Amino acid sequence: MRHVCRVFSSSFRYGGGILLGAALLLASLSPAPAHGQNAQVVDRIAAVVGDEIVLKSEVDQLVRRQTRQQNVSYSNSLWMEALRQLVDQKLLAEQARRDTTITVSDQQLSDQLDRRISQYVERAGSEERLEQAYGKSILEIKEQFREDLRGQILSQQLRRRRMQSIDITPSEVRQWFEQIPQDSLPQLPKTVRLSHIVRYPKPTEASRQQAKSLITSVRDSIVNGGASLEAMARQFSAPDAAGTASGALTDVNLNDLVPEFAAVASRTPVGQISQPFYNESQNGFHILRIDAKDGSTVDLHHVLIKPNAPTGKRAKEYLSAVRDTLVNNEDVSFERMARRHSEEDRTAQNGGRVTDPESGARDLVLDALGPSWTRTIRSLEAGDISEPSRVQLLNDDEAYHIVRLDRRVPAHRASLETDYEQIRQRALQDKRSRKMREWTDQLREKIYVDIRITESELTAMRRR
Repeated sequence: MRHVCRVFSSSFRYGGGILLGAALLLASLSPAPAHGQNAQVVDRIAAVVGDEIVLKSEVDQLVRRQTRQQNVSYSNSLWMEALRQLVDQKLLAEQARRDTTITVSDQQLSDQLDRRISQYVERAGSEERLEQAYGKSILEIKEQFREDLRGQILSQQLRRRRMQSIDITPSEVRQWFEQIPQDSLPQLPKTVRLSHIVRYPKPTEASRQQAKSLITSVRDSIVNGGASLEAMARQFSAPDAAGTASGALTDVNLNDLVPEFAAVASRTPVGQISQPFYNESQNGFHILRIDAKDGSTVDLHHVLIKPNAPTGKRAKEYLSAVRDTLVNNEDVSFERMARRHSEEDRTAQNGGRVTDPESGARDLVLDALGPSWTRTIRSLEAGDISEPSRVQLLNDDEAYHIVRLDRRVPAHRASLETDYEQIRQRALQDKRSRKMREWTDQLREKIYVDIRITESELTAMRRR
């Protein structure tokens, strides 16, 4: 996934230690290897929070993850900050348990636990390898982390509630910005604001019928000819079909599947082969076999056969007609046409406005968009609409689109006039971080906290 709006990402520094992310959640829930697997150092208790403990190994793991993801070097101060993050998480969990308005349902807990274990299985390569590596069954691993995960969900909910209650005024934004020395203001890259109308290339009806005929023959070979679905998947499935080469998808929650796939999977009895069905999101025909069911979780095998690659001719012709309507009729708005004709749901409902898939920001760093975008908008002036062109969308799908350039901002030093929204977000993030840290400091006066590893002890440990 590209990040196309990170115009302030490495330029402004602000207090963000209390802002926990996915790295913290993964670190504190990652299983520990079974005893005897290269374990030469006995773990230590790094901190006690109420009735909970934080182990040194948990902090070490979080630090390793942060240094890798943020491309920074290890330091004792980084380690102590990671310890504080884990302690703060325990504090919030304890406070959330005392707050009767914050709850976690068993279903919510089970769903998140299943997703977490699926990540571990993916890293290990299989359930068997995971169980072997950690000396526990999958059920035992789940049970080990159930209460830890419950505490994390509680702390997340409490954190979210507190964070959302903190806002920032325009005068505070200005004060925050004016505290930054002029020579420290970042040089921001070229950015653009764009809107577009998207059409996906469609296979011809003839190629669709060929694919449907083939999947029907494959099913017949399995049901009546004794062929295995696994062998058929290896021979016929599209290269980008989900799962293994044999079509296996294990421990899948039906809620995580696209609706048409989930509907067939939910009604197909265990051991039977479904009738062929069309999956719009993968533009192909499926058959599937349910191997096991446990509530909303299934194990299955499937075969995906796609029609021959479409040429995109019809998509381009369609977009050309839409563009002609826009160019020749001033009373027809781009936003209205995008809602009516664009096939990219996420942008269509916003009138075609292109935003960063992760942050939702409108200002997109030009150089991060990719060549298919930059070629299309290179010669456009604000308000111009491009000719239809092929594009790799920000979620990596291939499509065709027409693009309207809404704004182009050259490289420049950050200023409130041109970059207010980005500056406001950073100032708000800083304020929330500061207020959250003040609040967790207050919680330390109500909830027992004992830090058992100091920075000087860390230095001594590293010298041994």
